Amino acid sequence: METQRLQWHGKGSRVSIEEATTPIARVRDALNTDMVGQQVRVQGWVRTKRTSKAGVTFLEVNDGSGLRNLQIVVPESMPDYAAVVDAATTGASISASGMIIQSPAEGQETELRAESVEIVGSSPEYPLAKKRHSFEYLRTMAHLRPRTNTFGAVARVRNQVSWSIHRYFHEQGFLYVQTPIITGSDAEGAGQMFQVTSMDLKHLPVSEGLVDFSEDLFGRPTYLTVSGQLEAEIMATAMSSVYTFGPTFRAENSNTSRHLAEFWMVEPEVAFCDLDGLADLAEDFLKRIFSDVLNESAEDMAFFNQRIQPGIVESLERIANSDFVRLTYTEAIEVLQRSGRDFEFPVYWGADLQAEHERYLTEIQFDAPVILTDYPAEIKAFYMRLNPDGKTVAAMDVLVPGVGEIIGGSQREERYDVLLRRMKESGLDPEHYWWYLDLRRFGSVPHAGFGLGLERVVHFITGMQNIRDVIPFPRTPKNVEF
Repeated sequence: METQRLQWHGKGSRVSIEEATTPIARVRDALNTDMVGQQVRVQGWVRTKRTSKAGVTFLEVNDGSGLRNLQIVVPESMPDYAAVVDAATTGASISASGMIIQSPAEGQETELRAESVEIVGSSPEYPLAKKRHSFEYLRTMAHLRPRTNTFGAVARVRNQVSWSIHRYFHEQGFLYVQTPIITGSDAEGAGQMFQVTSMDLKHLPVSEGLVDFSEDLFGRPTYLTVSGQLEAEIMATAMSSVYTFGPTFRAENSNTSRHLAEFWMVEPEVAFCDLDGLADLAEDFLKRIFSDVLNESAEDMAFFNQRIQPGIVESLERIANSDFVRLTYTEAIEVLQRSGRDFEFPVYWGADLQAEHERYLTEIQFDAPVILTDYPAEIKAFYMRLNPDGKTVAAMDVLVPGVGEIIGGSQREERYDVLLRRMKESGLDPEHYWWYLDLRRFGSVPHAGFGLGLERVVHFITGMQNIRDVIPFPRTPKNVEF
């Protein structure tokens, strides 16, 4: 049976299957599904309108189910023809019923010969005319930009990636867990967190010259989370393999094309797992996402390949079918130092690698994805397992051509005494992490996990140049519209 979209009305009621609408993408594929000649109803928004001298109006309509529009042929003989055609301006929403027919027009296989058209919502003076708009302008119209070809395609690819993530971990036996958005813990140790309070900021309670957080709702300073990792570790030490998938927040005043204040993170955590096992998981996971997008979103990916970044499909295919290069941070520093390149940021052991270093490794030196491991302890978080050399930790970053880091992870420090020392060295109060330390006291096991930013991977897959264009409603410095 063809895909249909049921319409819900009132308290739990919905129209019958016979009255249900058919997605436009399904109608466009009618030649392959023996739907030509069938009566259907479609609903969507008018993209363009053209009236011929022969008394026929052609409406290009899209409902978001696919990239291409459906042409609806409205004959002059249709009841209320003049009124409908006059109101069917760009942006108007319509409901049309009729027969799917094979189209004689070049560039489209099928069209809908309308028998009735209803104007659901008019749209006079629609602001997005049929012309190219800059992505900067469309960010100011985030409530309308999903109706454009580019942002409709971004939304569908983002949906496909999200579905692939859930499906992959489900098939691998992972448990999906939901971790808190409000937290009292700084999982990254960087301090770039949004504080949350129920207190009146104009009349803060003060004790001995300091804000008295005992008067706050939670009785202590609390923040929006930068990561669900710490809570995921709790669940992994009971359920073995878990993952989180939710919003995270970082109060970093970085107004660049690579930063967002609110973004979505995928964070698997695996008990009885070391760094090598985690690297295997990360590589397999990325290959699955890329393969699924190429297979399930071929039309949208062809659009990105043609209009946004030529060659992106080939790049994804190559990554999905290649072995990732693996080398240590120390080896990477040696490669960069021998390159003869005059990098903007100096290369030395102990330096945090920059995007220019990561792109040199992936695009020039190896021409492949790279997994870097064993970073200096002083540039990584307190919870990463200290290696036997006492100088490096069992951390890893997965780097891909064109973007650089796309995954960051580590084997966690499972030894109580070492973790306690690392917390104190990082300036963290162990009392605030008493439960985290308890995990090392009661049945501790080696465990590891990584984080993948959803926007970062969609950014790479689509070839879009600004990460603000791969999330529906970007949150950035000085911008919280919509």
